[in-house]
Amino acid sequence: MFGLSKLFSRKSVHKQPIITALSLYRSAAFPIGIDEKLIASITDNVDKSITIAITLPFAASTEMGELESFVAEQIKRPVTIVATINVPATNKFKKIKHIVLIASGKGGVGKSTTAVNLAGALQQEGAKVGILDADIYGPSIPMLLGLVGAEPKSADNKQLLPFDANGIKAQSIGFLVPSDDATVWRGPMASNALNQLLTETDWGELDYLVVDMPPGTGDIQLTMSQKVPASGAVIVTTPQDLALADAQKGIAMFNKVNVPVVGLIENMSHFICGHCGEPNYVFGKDGAITLATRYGVPVLANIPLATDIREYSEQGQLIGKDNNSAISLIYQAAARVLASSLYYQQADHSSVEIVITDD
Repeated sequence: MFGLSKLFSRKSVHKQPIITALSLYRSAAFPIGIDEKLIASITDNVDKSITIAITLPFAASTEMGELESFVAEQIKRPVTIVATINVPATNKFKKIKHIVLIASGKGGVGKSTTAVNLAGALQQEGAKVGILDADIYGPSIPMLLGLVGAEPKSADNKQLLPFDANGIKAQSIGFLVPSDDATVWRGPMASNALNQLLTETDWGELDYLVVDMPPGTGDIQLTMSQKVPASGAVIVTTPQDLALADAQKGIAMFNKVNVPVVGLIENMSHFICGHCGEPNYVFGKDGAITLATRYGVPVLANIPLATDIREYSEQGQLIGKDNNSAISLIYQAAARVLASSLYYQQADHSSVEIVITDD
């Protein structure tokens, strides 16, 4: 391991102002700044600019532009930051570093759409991402990813190969059951099917596996909560009182099974009036904030009602793919805070190791 003095390629670089500037940076994803142990190297370039290579322990690549501007302002020199994502893990499930459950207390709040776009945003932040459709009775992931009618394949007749959707690995019961058929299974059958999808898919190495949970607090939720080393859960709700009441039950369930709730996402938060440009809160206002304050969890995002979300979903595309729209930036910000929360939560419990086998 090189000492910190070896990280600087030219003697003319004064390291302390750069280290100090990085430590002073603050954002929702970096609440305590950039620790100097994350610095891989600092190069003093011929044109007087500085190149800083850092290793991020969570997905946050798209924030590097803001970090560059901040450090440049602090040291009064042009700065380029090159970030490498290296997500550590203490929970072990195959080669998956974090399993994140996207849940809701009731249906119709946009949970699956949120799960897909959150997975896409994590990938944009530099992570290796997969998504598992755990909604056995109403799988939506095949349609949302443009994979309706795709048939599963296996390289060894033992493990299913996940589908590739713009670089995201995907698996769903919807690939095994005709889209126009109904899955009529009792709870234990559905739970067993989900367990097979998870354990018998060749996921490879993933930083984050996003799991689109079914709505409610039934058998499948308990299976995923108790038998899988989930790093945390995200609750999706709308501002309506009814949805918030059900979201509260979801939080209570995860608390009982010791799965940390790392944040809430308020979907359909508002829409922007096409005439006056002002937000309209058709389903109520500040519901998620009130609920989050009560339980001491952050609101990761307030996602508006927007035609773009519907159109991209119907076309089987991720809204953030090659798109710097305001909505895609909201998903990216939510993904960064989610990844950051998982990292800092893990750092607080670094002595705990859970090993789950396929048996």
